[in-house]
Amino acid sequence: MTPQPFPAPEDLTICFAHVAYQLETIFARRQSGLAGSAPAGQQRIQFFQAWTPEDLAARLPEADVLLVSGFWQNELLDAAPRLRFIQSIGAGVDQFDLDALRQRGIRLATASGVNSNAVSEHAMALILAFTRHIHTGRDRQQSRAWRGMIGDLSLREDELGGKTLLIIGLGKIGSRLAKLARAFDMRVLATKRNPATAAGPADAVHLPEELPALLPQADFVALACPLTPATEKVIDAEAFARMKESAYLINVARGGCVDEPAMLTALRSGAIAGAGIDHFWEEPLPQDAPFWDLENVLITPHTGGETCMYEENLIDILLENLDRLWRGETELQNQVV
Repeated sequence: MTPQPFPAPEDLTICFAHVAYQLETIFARRQSGLAGSAPAGQQRIQFFQAWTPEDLAARLPEADVLLVSGFWQNELLDAAPRLRFIQSIGAGVDQFDLDALRQRGIRLATASGVNSNAVSEHAMALILAFTRHIHTGRDRQQSRAWRGMIGDLSLREDELGGKTLLIIGLGKIGSRLAKLARAFDMRVLATKRNPATAAGPADAVHLPEELPALLPQADFVALACPLTPATEKVIDAEAFARMKESAYLINVARGGCVDEPAMLTALRSGAIAGAGIDHFWEEPLPQDAPFWDLENVLITPHTGGETCMYEENLIDILLENLDRLWRGETELQNQVV
């Protein structure tokens, strides 16, 4: 399809579609000039927010630009005659039909990196919680039970210095997690498809094929990779069998990166010490899911990427990409299509 000129600012309408993020409010403030970074003419842009999937379906025909993630359904393309650019609110794009977008000349970019600080800090918080028993302290607080001192060294709180963290995926999130872990004097190993491009301060970076040999070395295994055919169930029964019984799994990637039945077996049998999980196969996690009842599991409800800075960081990417589109550039920040 021959690309058409991107609409000028005065002809542009943006739809923000999210159940909670205050994108409309932040964009209004930014284009008012309070942030001092609005491009010339941006005050003429029209915009609105769809707070529900029903709102989005009803008003999508008005939009030239769409910021969306969870609300997206590929059937919406038939109701989007003006749509020229989708700025995904998240880093994943598996919900989009990329071929259909190409055929219609609709550009797509992700929000990769928008919450790298938040996710890496969330992973570090889970690691610290297990090491310092923060989660069990909170559990006892509910029953007002003061725990006595522990003589059994295998059950006592520990320190991170000298422990080994294995990071699967050394992108922006994994690289910052490596930096945080090194600040706690941890040894950091990592896997990356192209180790030569590693930017983080890991002690050693290996190819994904070397993962089986790395797992027995790790005290913590942190997933910070995208969900792809190569990373689907990258932590499976065989991987759990290779991990130390004292090791913890930290998943701030995607639920599909872990074989959940194998993880449940490993947690119940003591094959690993515990797991901090921010993503599951099914979300919200059903009330009858067995993971709720496991004392060696820390569950957070897909909030690893949540931050008060999310909207600001996302609008930064949007404005950069709008500027590139107005200039007729072919490459976008975090471009997919």
